[in-house]
Amino acid sequence: MFNLVKIAARNIRRYKRRSLLTVSLIAFGVVFVLVFVAVTASIKDFMIAQITDSYLGALQIHRGGYVASIESLPLNMNLPPAAVSQIEKALAASKDVEAYSERIKFGALFSNFTETTNIRINGVYPEKECAALPQMLSRILEGEKCARALDKGKILVPKLLAQGFGAKVGDTVVIVATNKDGSVNGKTFLVSGILESATGPGGRDGYINFDDAREILRMSGKEVSEIVVRVKSLPAVEGVAQSIRGALGLGEKKQKGGGIEVHTWAQLSPFANIANMIDLMTFFVKLMLIAIVLISILNVMIMAVYERVREIGTIAAIGTLPRKILSLFLVEGFCLGVTGAIAGVVFGLGIILALYVSKITFNFGQATGLILAPTIAPMEVVTASLMVIIVSVLASLQPAYKASRMEPIDALRHV
Repeated sequence: MFNLVKIAARNIRRYKRRSLLTVSLIAFGVVFVLVFVAVTASIKDFMIAQITDSYLGALQIHRGGYVASIESLPLNMNLPPAAVSQIEKALAASKDVEAYSERIKFGALFSNFTETTNIRINGVYPEKECAALPQMLSRILEGEKCARALDKGKILVPKLLAQGFGAKVGDTVVIVATNKDGSVNGKTFLVSGILESATGPGGRDGYINFDDAREILRMSGKEVSEIVVRVKSLPAVEGVAQSIRGALGLGEKKQKGGGIEVHTWAQLSPFANIANMIDLMTFFVKLMLIAIVLISILNVMIMAVYERVREIGTIAAIGTLPRKILSLFLVEGFCLGVTGAIAGVVFGLGIILALYVSKITFNFGQATGLILAPTIAPMEVVTASLMVIIVSVLASLQPAYKASRMEPIDALRHV
């Protein structure tokens, strides 16, 4: 085997210009794929983190049927106290859950004493909400950027609503809501902060303390609209969700009516479709890499066989077995693939490192000046390298087989 490698390396060096061009094409393909995967994966991970860490959570738990009618924020479909207790025990027992936060969601009227409009209210426990959504406080544009912004009697007002009503930090506003029994109740709040919308320009979500929400809705027990969960490893969220379903005794059966539903962020956010499109683009870019390598190696090996017909006839005439000739050309293709892969990985990682050090600044939604530092998983590097090497060998197979099947007499007569 060592001799085959030596002969293959010597043959590659014989045609330096062509070999260099082939290795360069392969390396370019590897560099392009690695940089593209690093940048797109980093952008995707960043956007997912913005969504899951600022308002949505990695997964959410609701009463069966609540998500299907979430636009109306039905109070009669809250999780009852017994279900909340059961869920909390399951979450506390899970080693994959980092934090969770209970919420009461309801529609209400927002008034500054002269004008009134509708608003969606989230009643939360400040410490729990900040633990489950670590980027939640970063959405506060003005006011107290800490859990105290959600103390009793305070409200975080969405930015566009505040702009439309001229509401400022320190102003007093009124929240009026109808509870599930049909009675109306209101409460005055102090504006503690202006909140950037995480759901787009039309976002109308305001935040108050959980106890204030219960007071407005005149709730005696601890009813909850949803429980937001933060997991220790976001890529493993599907497995965590399945584990929680098992702990709650849901199994594979879909719960309806009074049951419990566990949804991952991908089931709740339309951005999951964009993430899937990014993955699809990455797949087609990898197909482009395969095409580049396949065409490059195939062209080189076909030319190598054509130019060395008499040489092939000579080594066949002195008794070299066809499988040895086949192996010789396969090893040449393998060496070209390995060389191109190594060069591509070195340059690709160098470019990724340069991008990481320089930091890419971009805007996402209403957030500006965000910094992206591209990184790449070791497995992606290994996958791209192995893909190049395997395709190089496969591309060499047909020319190698043709060379091994040549008749020595016909080959020696070739001009």
